[in-house]
Amino acid sequence: MPEPEVWRQIPAWDWHRAGAEAVRARTIATAAWHAAKLEAAADSASLDRLLRALPGIGVWTSAEVRQRCFGDADAVSVGDFHLAKIVGWALTGEKADDAEMMRLLEPYRGHRHRACVLVGLSGLRPPARGPRLSARDYRSF
Repeated sequence: MPEPEVWRQIPAWDWHRAGAEAVRARTIATAAWHAAKLEAAADSASLDRLLRALPGIGVWTSAEVRQRCFGDADAVSVGDFHLAKIVGWALTGEKADDAEMMRLLEPYRGHRHRACVLVGLSGLRPPARGPRLSARDYRSF
């Protein structure tokens, strides 16, 4: 992984060619400026507080970072486009929203991220509706 200084020096046109819009690039650069403080976080809860204080970083991004950095078994990716529907379908046979997903995962508190991973590995998914969208090619911009 590149050092924070390298992330801060990436020019705008390289972000654009990589398909990252200005807001996302600015969020990453801001996180790179605060890297020392973020890396010094003692636990997942303090890292969550520090991350979510940065503009552009919300619940989903914080959970994804904490899952990888601290192996946080309870950090659920609330706001994920498909996760709530998949968890709801696997546990009840009905699609769910984020609030319902968290209610369904309550018995697994302490291991809710692990429960989501296991549900994803189960292959249980709501029926597909409509054609898939093709991936957008940002290289031609």
